[in-house]
Amino acid sequence: MHWSTPSTTHRPGDQYRRVRVTHRFHPLFGRDFEFVAHRQNWGEDRVHLHDEDGELFSLPAGWTDVAPADPFAVIADGRCPFTIDGLLALADLIGRLRSLSASDAAVKRIMP
Repeated sequence: MHWSTPSTTHRPGDQYRRVRVTHRFHPLFGRDFEFVAHRQNWGEDRVHLHDEDGELFSLPAGWTDVAPADPFAVIADGRCPFTIDGLLALADLIGRLRSLSASDAAVKRIMP
């Protein structure tokens, strides 16, 4: 039987590794931090890092250079701030908001 390597297992080269924030709209965009761990937390792929003061924090792995670049974002080359996943999530949210019952009149009253 083949077991996959746990996401908390250190890989060669992880020690002293730096991770760059690549999410264009994050306030830490372009900055790099000391890598601590890459793991699944509550079903979300996250990277744990140390800031300049040694404080531990985490970000979604997709917001860093740990995750492979989103092909759509690479091809769009900054011309589109949205990803397919983001647009699909927005469409789902709009659909759920539109299906609210008539008892939610306060929301409908302010919506055009």
